[in-house]
Amino acid sequence: MEIYNRISVFRAERNISRKELAEAVGVNNQTIGYLERGDYKPSLELAMKIAQYFDVSIDMLFSFLPFPSISNSLKQQVKNEN
Repeated sequence: MEIYNRISVFRAERNISRKELAEAVGVNNQTIGYLERGDYKPSLELAMKIAQYFDVSIDMLFSFLPFPSISNSLKQQVKNEN
């Protein structure tokens, strides 16, 4: 089963490098790259550490279903406001 994530979105939003995140959660920076590309599934412990680092729930970062694109989400939000 595929696991989708938004790690790169949260990193970009906070201007955090892969190396900084990796050091904060105790893994190699290549591991963060593998996670972001979907080449590696995180352990529950690692998923919890990453979520804690960003101060969000795990389901904000990881999902079994693809996350909607940000542009589509924004378009839907604008549509709902009108």
